[in-house]
Amino acid sequence: MDTTQLLKGVLDIAVLAVIRDEDGYGYDIVRRLRAAGLEDVGDASVYGTLRRLYAAGLVSTYVVPSEGGPHRKYYGINDQGRATLEADRQTWNHFAQRLGALINPESPADSAPTSGGIK
Repeated sequence: MDTTQLLKGVLDIAVLAVIRDEDGYGYDIVRRLRAAGLEDVGDASVYGTLRRLYAAGLVSTYVVPSEGGPHRKYYGINDQGRATLEADRQTWNHFAQRLGALINPESPADSAPTSGGIK
C-alpha cells in the first residue's frame, strides 16, 4: 500500500501530536515524524501542514534568533489545537478499530475483545 496517500489524511493529527509536549521548528518536526516511523513524510507537506494549522488557529508561532544561521520559527500547540488533537485522536481510534475489524476478521477462536483497536 502506498503510505504517502495515508499520510495525507493523517498529517494534521501527526504534526499536532509531535508538538503536543515540545514546540519545534519546521525541520525538527519533520525529523521527529520520521523518527516516529513516518519515514515517507515530505518536508514540503509538513511545512504546508504547519501553515494550515496556524491559519486554522491550532498552533502559535514564535521566532528564535540563531547565531549560526537564519532565525527559526517555532510552532507550539495551543488550547484549541489540544482540543482538536483530542477529538481527532478519538475519531482515529474509532476509525482504526472499525477498519481493523473489517480487514482482520476474527476467527471464532479469537473472539475475545481487544483493547487496542487494530489487531
